[in-house]
Amino acid sequence: MAFRMDGKVAIVTGGGTRLPGIGIGCAIARVLAREGVSVLVVDREEDNAKATVSQIEEEGGRAAFYVADVSSEADCESMVGAARTTFDGLDIVVNNAGISLHAPITETTLDLYEQIMSVNLRGTFMASKYAIPALIEGGGGSLVNIGSVVAIRDAGVTHPAYAASKGGVLALTVDLAGEYGRRNVRVNAVLPGMISSPIQASIGTPSPEMQKRMNMLGRMGNVWDVAHTVGFLCSDEASYITGQVLSVCGGATQGMPASSGRADRT
Repeated sequence: MAFRMDGKVAIVTGGGTRLPGIGIGCAIARVLAREGVSVLVVDREEDNAKATVSQIEEEGGRAAFYVADVSSEADCESMVGAARTTFDGLDIVVNNAGISLHAPITETTLDLYEQIMSVNLRGTFMASKYAIPALIEGGGGSLVNIGSVVAIRDAGVTHPAYAASKGGVLALTVDLAGEYGRRNVRVNAVLPGMISSPIQASIGTPSPEMQKRMNMLGRMGNVWDVAHTVGFLCSDEASYITGQVLSVCGGATQGMPASSGRADRT
């Protein structure tokens, strides 16, 4: 079969596998590898990164791991250098690394706020800072930021620091798209909704009745729904798409609260 992105090189942050289950970052790395991309899997935990690399290699793909914490500017710079050294270039960057810690604003300490911001927003900012010059040097490329629907709608639970961090990611996406589009660097954001994943499982899986009411499809998505969307945005098939915010949420962002009543009529 033909590979849509054969010969390209990607960085996927937060790409490790935190077993049991497959996270969004792991799924993204595997989808890109299946399309012929050489993937540098970046994660804070070496074992998690190695697990994803092993899965890619078992499927016949090409990958390497790199241990880095995106909240560190030095680590963001070094991971870009590692991708270029290991695979001789850089064409795709997926800023997926993130943390979600739930607390109402009255119980959010400054330390908790800064912890969330340092990974979700500063990490995306710094990774982009060092990746964009490399993308330009290679003739252009695609940068995809993983946000969240909580940046644009109420999710029914309160996590203001997390929501603020993801709102910042959206603003950053639009700014970078405008600044670097004429250098052939496309920048887009993908906003997952309720996705079945190890992180979601650790928070709590909604009941079947709740799932019927939370979006237009009446069910949760899975990590592959997000990964295939990212794969499309990274491909040449999306060469005229930049500055866009694409929700992968089963229609949750387009539904009025009253639309949940439709579940009673099906």
